Amino acid sequence: MTTALWTAKDAAKATGGKATGTWEAASVCIDTRKLEPGALFIAIKGERMDGHDFVAQALAAGAAAAVVSRVPEGLPDKAPLLVVQDTVEALKDLARFARKRCKAQYLAVTGSVGKTGTKEMLKIALSALGKVYASEGNLNNQLGVPLSLARMPQDANFGVFELGMNHKGEIAALTQQVKPDVAIITSIEATHLEHFGSVEDIARAKAEIFEGVSRRGAVVLPADNAYFPLLQHMATESGITRIFGFGFEPGSRSRVISSVPVEGGVDIEALIDKKTIRYTMKAAGRHWIANSLAVLSAVRALKLDVERAAKELLRFTEPAGRGKIYRLEGPTGQFSLIDDSYNASPASMRAAFGTLQQVHGDGEGRRIAVLGDMLELGSQSQALHAELAASIADAHIDMVFTVGTLMEHLFNALPVARRGLHFRSSGEVGKALLPELRGGDTVLLKGSHGSRMYEVVEFLLKETNALPRSPELRHAV
Repeated sequence: MTTALWTAKDAAKATGGKATGTWEAASVCIDTRKLEPGALFIAIKGERMDGHDFVAQALAAGAAAAVVSRVPEGLPDKAPLLVVQDTVEALKDLARFARKRCKAQYLAVTGSVGKTGTKEMLKIALSALGKVYASEGNLNNQLGVPLSLARMPQDANFGVFELGMNHKGEIAALTQQVKPDVAIITSIEATHLEHFGSVEDIARAKAEIFEGVSRRGAVVLPADNAYFPLLQHMATESGITRIFGFGFEPGSRSRVISSVPVEGGVDIEALIDKKTIRYTMKAAGRHWIANSLAVLSAVRALKLDVERAAKELLRFTEPAGRGKIYRLEGPTGQFSLIDDSYNASPASMRAAFGTLQQVHGDGEGRRIAVLGDMLELGSQSQALHAELAASIADAHIDMVFTVGTLMEHLFNALPVARRGLHFRSSGEVGKALLPELRGGDTVLLKGSHGSRMYEVVEFLLKETNALPRSPELRHAV
């Protein structure tokens, strides 16, 4: 029995294409810049580039074979190929075949915020219970999801996939590919409003994930969210009877009983579907605690050992750009940096303010927020930026630096005592910010990816010395 991910025979069977040669592939790739030797390269034609122009390069770099809809000129007569009518459809065919041949239990995660972190938590929690395959990074779109499925090992026990969207109907298509046994919606918030008429429209679009859930499957929903009743109703209308609500509210099926900060993290006591468990996480912030409940609810929905899964969550650390914490030695002393620069929305901004408040605690120094524009918020954008001033006050943030034309509305809404400096772009921030920092300060950097706040993080890491974050946490008893 072959250990290859794809053989020429299976790939031809999956796609209805014609294979040349008897090749075997260990992985699947659609980008020559990320190609590893032994991969099956799929030539996708996009708006700007055509993968067929890179087939020779892929084969020269060690690709096992290439999936093409036309044979590029100049290839050897015996080049290992799989010729199909449409390479995008072939990718989806490979995904369907891989989904069917692997008898794993499948989980899918969507939501306005927290998708990638929750997916990574699931990967860690389930690792104590079997072999886990999870989609890499944020491969959550119309190409990323089938690519991830096509990479699914045949012997995996669990498959974990992230589903993203910008428009109505996208989640529906993706969930039909994954067909999850358990679907998680992390939250419903004002994101991508540029493409939706209201937050309720976003909720309805996220609820498309129910369409792919098996009728014996389950869904995990944010009980604290204003749209929980709507999501619950839509799940029931889809024929799903196993619904797990998670959150901090007393009536939630899975809820936090207590959370106690410890050195570098938090001890949590939670009720997971009538069972009380205790566990420790290094990740700080209310949203990470909530997402851990979603993960453990999913484990419970699969009827697996929740306590074993919970112990694994001690290994979870915030992904880069999503709340990772650094301790740095600057020119005026030691300070803490919270790197939440990957993306931003009003809801994730408020969550980050709470994390800043918790991480800093009652220590010396100041709570400082350096905030870039939140994008894709449509006609409400200016007001949504300005409204953050109230949340900043609630979190007792001492000083705010803003970056970008939209964040200027927040800067103007702040009381003078809280205003730091306003910058037109992220490239101006680092050199001006560093001399302003004092020993004991805790600094949050956050903004939509397009605001390039990660450049400020990179500058600060380059110009300072990193220190150990904290001693290893003790296990919860």
